[in-house]
Amino acid sequence: MDRKKKVAITLPILVLLITALATFGEKSKASTYQHDSGLIFGTSYNITYESSENHKEEIEKILQGVDNSLSPFNNNSIITAVNQNKDITLDTQFIEVYKLAHSVYEETEGAFDITVAPLVNAWGFGFKSGKMPTEKDIDSLKNIIGLDKTSIDKSGKHIVKQDPRTMFDCSAIAKGYAVDMVARHLSQQGIENYMVEIGGEVIVKGHNQSGKQWRIGVTRPTDDSLAVNQEIQTVLTMTDRAMATSGNYRNFYYKNGKKYAHTIDPRTGYPIQHNILSATVFAPTCAEADAYATAFMVLGLEKAKRILSRKKTLSAYLIYTDDSGKNAVWYSKELKQDIDK
Repeated sequence: MDRKKKVAITLPILVLLITALATFGEKSKASTYQHDSGLIFGTSYNITYESSENHKEEIEKILQGVDNSLSPFNNNSIITAVNQNKDITLDTQFIEVYKLAHSVYEETEGAFDITVAPLVNAWGFGFKSGKMPTEKDIDSLKNIIGLDKTSIDKSGKHIVKQDPRTMFDCSAIAKGYAVDMVARHLSQQGIENYMVEIGGEVIVKGHNQSGKQWRIGVTRPTDDSLAVNQEIQTVLTMTDRAMATSGNYRNFYYKNGKKYAHTIDPRTGYPIQHNILSATVFAPTCAEADAYATAFMVLGLEKAKRILSRKKTLSAYLIYTDDSGKNAVWYSKELKQDIDK
């Protein structure tokens, strides 16, 4: 996926500092760790795993397979054919992502919606050119937005749309899913210690080369569209978990003195106006973390906390602006033991 072209519900802007090797000054064990990196989906990937064999070739085949299924910028992908209303048989990857997206859509009452791209286009690209969408434009687009306007047919192999103009963009879940696919492959190879990171979305298992849990650094949000400030907000020590982040603090526009966030609420058709700067979600799978991180940016602090209270498999680290205009942090109580003091 070409990130320069990529239309997403929200862009992940929380940078992860991943200490894949031993912490500086620590003596590493004698075990062999592989370190693979490269470019995919218009971003970078970094994968570290304990193995005497290198799996980069297989890993890149997996990543290309995700692209062939879910990239709307791949002319030959499954999702492109679905968007063009071609008679295409869905593959396993598309079906898995669609079902998870639908589950999160229902759980968040439509705050996470992989059909929202036309609204993002209207506000994002149009706004950059100085053309704000009108109320009529938004109402018209809302007629074709909504994952509940689509389904998988009885055969389980084809998408059904109420309106053929409805289109899918899995940008806010596909990276996390790709992380899961690579992690699944490594586990199937009997690899017990690994870290998989693609464009800031990450899953870790076991321990790092020093024999300790993995350390994940989170950058402090700054109102800085040029992304020149990379100060670390906090560091978490963790294992056997997935993590993904969404945020707005470097993705916004100014129009007539008013600030508009890049994240669009699929339910209203308008940019969100609440005070969350970034949402980092921890979940059993990275695809789930990816989707809920986006949803929390749409829902806002209090509604996100309500979902977290009933979904015990999720936890979150939320950075927001308080009533005095200063950055503040709220995080799930189970994360307290993982945050470096």
